[in-house]
Parts: sequence; C-alpha cells; structure tokens
Amino acid sequence: MRQFSRPLGGASHILLAASLWGTTATARTFAPAGAGPVAVGAARVVGGGLLLLLMALRGGALRGLVARGTRTRCLLAVGAAAAAAYQTAFFAAAARTGVAVGTVVTIGAAPVFTGILSMVTGRRSRPGARWLAATTAAVTGCAMLVTSGHTSRASAAGVVLALLASLCYAVYAVTASHLITSGAEDRAVVGAIFGGAAVLLLPVLFTGPMSWVATGRGLAVATYLAVLTTALAYLLYARGLRTTAVTTATTLGLAEPAVAAVLGLAVLGERLTPTGLAGLGVLAVSLVIAAWPSHRLTAPARSGREPDQPSESATSAAATSTPSSR
Repeated sequence: MRQFSRPLGGASHILLAASLWGTTATARTFAPAGAGPVAVGAARVVGGGLLLLLMALRGGALRGLVARGTRTRCLLAVGAAAAAAYQTAFFAAAARTGVAVGTVVTIGAAPVFTGILSMVTGRRSRPGARWLAATTAAVTGCAMLVTSGHTSRASAAGVVLALLASLCYAVYAVTASHLITSGAEDRAVVGAIFGGAAVLLLPVLFTGPMSWVATGRGLAVATYLAVLTTALAYLLYARGLRTTAVTTATTLGLAEPAVAAVLGLAVLGERLTPTGLAGLGVLAVSLVIAAWPSHRLTAPARSGREPDQPSESATSAAATSTPSSR
C-alpha cells in the first residue's frame, strides 16, 4: 500500500480542497442580509490572502521565492492577477446566471482550459487518455446538473463571464503548478499569489457597505470563508500539486459543484431531478477515475526513491524550467 501513498495523497489533498470550496455557497447563505455576493467574496479573498501571505513570510520562504529571478516574479504577478480576476468574474457571473449554473460552468470548463494550456506550455505535461475519459465524464455530469436545475436565469453575458472565470482559474492553476514542480515551496507560492490578489481586491472590498462584518454572524461567515475555504483550501491544493498533474487536479476540482449540490439538498432543502441525481453519480465516478493512482506514477516508489524526493513529474517539470526561474 505504501507505493500508492504519494500519488493518492496528492489527489486526496485536491479533493479535500475542492470539498471546502464546495461549502462556500452554503456558507454565504448564513451571512446577514446586507452582505452582497461580491463583498463577501472580496472579504474571503482579502482575509484568506493576507493570512496566506503571513504564513509565506515565516522562515524566509517568500523571500527565497522572489529572489529566484524576474521570470518567477512575472509568473507570480500573472497568478495574482488571475486569482483576483477569477473571483470578480465568478461572482459577476453568478449574479447573472445563479450560483448553481455559474459554479458548474466555471468549474466544469476549467479542466478543458487547463488541458489546452498544458499542451501549449509544455509537451511533458500533456494530459493522457485517462484524463480525457475522466474529464469528459465529469463535464457530462456537470452538464446534467445544470440542465436539471433552474437555468432560466442564465444569460449569454453570465455564461461568458463564467467561462472567463474558468480561464483565469486555469491560468492560476497552471502557474502555481509550474512554480511548485520547479522546486518552489508551496506555501510561498500560494502566499505570494493570494497575497497579491488580496491587494488587488482591496478596492472592491471598500466599494460596498461592510457593516455586516461587524455583526456576530457576519464575522463568523467571513472568518470561515477566509480561514477554511481560502487559506486552508489553497494550502491543501498547493500541497496536492506537488505530486498531482495540474490537468488531473482541475478535474478533481469538479468535486466542488458536487459538494455544493449535496449541501444544497441536505442543508438548504433544495431538490434535484432524476437527471441531476444521475449527474452527481456520473461526476462521482469520474472523480474516482481521475484520483485512482496509475502504475506509471507508482514506479518511482518501487525503485526505492526516498519519500521526500520530488515525484517523477515534478523532476521533469523542474528540468525543463529556465535558469531565471530557479
């Protein structure tokens, strides 16, 4: 069983992160009436991003990352801009299409964008046949969830914004994966990216009324979203990227709408049609396929590689990076 520990562990970190993200929509329903979706989202990213930045500053991890060169600093800037744009585009999309449709379109399209970016940016990270099968099944399951819900609110502009948010999420994921598999410390990467996103979203935070944060319920919701669904979730996601290909990671991220749908049923009293329930089943099977460890990934473990050494995929990615990014 030890030979499966590292690849399965990486997938488990991704799934746990996606599960935490899936609680976001339900948690927002407990916010005070005056808390708008964009304001709640900005509070989440600013609070969680600053917390991640403080963690990255410990021990000089962030200083070492920034000192790697201009290329690394540019990649961090791109990642921060993508993370900030993802949040604003997603909440704008959700306001036009509804939370369920906006979430499924955004997260459902992410594996496709990630696969395309991976093929464009590096031959070694091209997705394989199993990823294609799992992603096709997962996107099908997401589509079944959408068609089973109330899609009358969906608009063309909302769908375009959701696709833009999905592209930004894919850009962040590919950027973070490249830096982490090139040898950067994961907490430094997410700290720099989300610390930068927090700075970019500060104006958004103060453009709307924020008195709701001063209430007990508002503070509890903001704290939960910042600490658990942002700081902890993205730390887990970054840890998973050490041993999980980014294309697989974004497919596993499709657990988010599944968890959101289950919580909607169990906590909010929402209902799904038989098509929606079937979609959940298809999505669950696809996630198992994507998370199941492959023989190719377990081969290094059998050859006696030390547990703390990077995985074969990480070593390959590091070998292809340019000197300026080291």
